[in-house]
Amino acid sequence: MKNFLANLSEKLSEALRAVLPVIAIVMVLCFSIAPISTSILLCFLIGAAMIVIGIMFFTLGAEISMTPMGERVGSAITKSKNLFVIIALGFILGFIITISEPDLQVLAEQVPSIPNATLILSVAVGVGVFLVVALLRMLFGIALPHLLVGFYLIVFIIAGFVSPDFLAISFDSGGVTTGPMTVPFIMALGVGIASIRTDRHASDDSFGLVALCSIGPILAVLILGMVFNPNESLYTPVELPEISNSVQLWEMFRVALPTYLKEIAISLLPIIVFFGIFQVVALHLSGRHLRRIAIGMVYTYIGLVLFLTGANVGFMPAGNYLGQVIASLDYRWIIIPIGMLIGFFIVKAEPAVYVLNKQVEEITDGGISARAMGTALSVGVAFSIGLAMLRVLTGIPILWFLIPGYAIAIGISFFVPKIFTAIAFDSGGVASGPMTATFLLPFAQGACIAVGGNIVTDAFGVVSMVAMTPLITIQILGMLYQLQKRRDARKEQPVLTPAMEFELLDDDAIIDL
Repeated sequence: MKNFLANLSEKLSEALRAVLPVIAIVMVLCFSIAPISTSILLCFLIGAAMIVIGIMFFTLGAEISMTPMGERVGSAITKSKNLFVIIALGFILGFIITISEPDLQVLAEQVPSIPNATLILSVAVGVGVFLVVALLRMLFGIALPHLLVGFYLIVFIIAGFVSPDFLAISFDSGGVTTGPMTVPFIMALGVGIASIRTDRHASDDSFGLVALCSIGPILAVLILGMVFNPNESLYTPVELPEISNSVQLWEMFRVALPTYLKEIAISLLPIIVFFGIFQVVALHLSGRHLRRIAIGMVYTYIGLVLFLTGANVGFMPAGNYLGQVIASLDYRWIIIPIGMLIGFFIVKAEPAVYVLNKQVEEITDGGISARAMGTALSVGVAFSIGLAMLRVLTGIPILWFLIPGYAIAIGISFFVPKIFTAIAFDSGGVASGPMTATFLLPFAQGACIAVGGNIVTDAFGVVSMVAMTPLITIQILGMLYQLQKRRDARKEQPVLTPAMEFELLDDDAIIDL
């Protein structure tokens, strides 16, 4: 019981550190340059409280259940050494986890012109195919940078033949697919597969699954854009709450809560069924392990329900309205630094970021601290939101940012250690989670409405920008880490006197002298 309370207290502290800065920024804006209605402000504050509690339970649950589940499934798949089994299970796993991903549901509801089921199934197929590619890469030891060059080249070639209405949505879908449901399981899957390998690159290759799984949805939606011809691309604005009393305020959250209770139950069910079948056929875990995993799944369920209810009911309207108000000011350019400031802190509240940072710290034996990872991610996301707000104000096409951005990221990948490239491309998918989809995307949509821009081409794309910039900042962190290691190695190298050098020579060398 003491350990449980200690863990819960630690997770609560982490959640507060992540969410409080975002609350502080929004409150300062509300009481200065961007006044908002009492209804929206109260919804935001209750939503923030739910997000804090949700993150607390989710991170605890992911640690107890999702991570060990993924590791055991990954090692069991690899031990089979049957290529057909690996391909079949990899596709099924990628497909069902994607359908389970709450982030994708959030994006699908905001995307005009494409039916939700069509978008979700297309994305799920894309993730399934690329999870197979990621598993085969690990098994055969194929270098990640070469695959990234090839696949992103295909992505940008196909993008040239797709309607602009589909471009931003395509790249956004790659970011939201790797969210709080997918990341813990897929990253743990990589660790489980790597644990079977004995070569020196095994730990490096344990990352990179999320990176490749992020490409599948982009390709799938781009191809969908080539064959799917909608008649119209109407955007439905976020509904802003109007509340006259406390009972109506509670009613908003009470009405939404059953929706997310059902949605998350449906999302978790395929993973539980898949793991249950695996337990019977291959794993045979003890009752104690199963009870621990079951308790962890309950925590995960509670955490995701609270998180998504708070984010969708509380954060989404606030983000949209703030975007409208700030972009309506005479000095609308201020939305760029404000967006950057929000982006710097909001990424810390992404549930899957905790999982990534902790796993990086463990795999590198503390060489890359969770704090350094968090800072690099925050800098990257701040820069991306600044660019996204610039797009909203000016209408610059998204490919003008994505093509050079990915070219720089892939170019750097040939000069940094393999593990940093894999971590960087994983982090891009992890950073663009539900906080981006439920606050930053509505923020951009609200701003776009205020400036009279095209919502589909100018506001969508925020998620993809958030997914792109960490690829560069994390790899730069890797270059700095490598330089520091070299400096430390030089300092530790002993200075040898001539007498000491002579003593180290073998007999043949002495005779030669």
